[in-house]
Amino acid sequence: MPEVAFAGRSNVGKSSLINALCGRSTVARTSNTPGRTQELNYFDVSSRLIVVDMPGYGFAKAPKDKVDAWKRLVNGYLKGRPTLRRCMMLVDSRHGLKDVDREMMTMLDKAAVIYQVILTKIDKLSATELAEVQQRTLDEIKTHVAAHPTLILTSSEKGIGIPELRAEILQLANPE
Repeated sequence: MPEVAFAGRSNVGKSSLINALCGRSTVARTSNTPGRTQELNYFDVSSRLIVVDMPGYGFAKAPKDKVDAWKRLVNGYLKGRPTLRRCMMLVDSRHGLKDVDREMMTMLDKAAVIYQVILTKIDKLSATELAEVQQRTLDEIKTHVAAHPTLILTSSEKGIGIPELRAEILQLANPE
């Protein structure tokens, strides 16, 4: 089955977004504690698609061996994965792209994995702030070879952008 992976910094809202997409709060385990997801979690979506919830990256307080283990896990998953249709790279809109996000984008570029940036928690910004982070992000993703050109804006809490993201993901699934 085709796969769509969700990647992003710790506490960016990966599990919450997966739950919002499924319309249930208990599909992916959420936590306020950074680093709760520590392995690849696979979810079968109606035998049409596998959604992969990846561990968060960039949590500075993680021990070096944990960070190294995460990098090995992610690199191993990404390399030569013909079933991986896209990586949804979540970015907290309040912070925009950070260096660890740029490192992930470079890793995805090198692995030739198409990825799409999803801005999360957009309900926490003013319209002006959101427009600024959206433009900065669009400008930056244009410089990456594997980046999908469309940016999706979401809020799991308010349900903003969930139907659009769901439609984007379902285009990657096997037909019914």
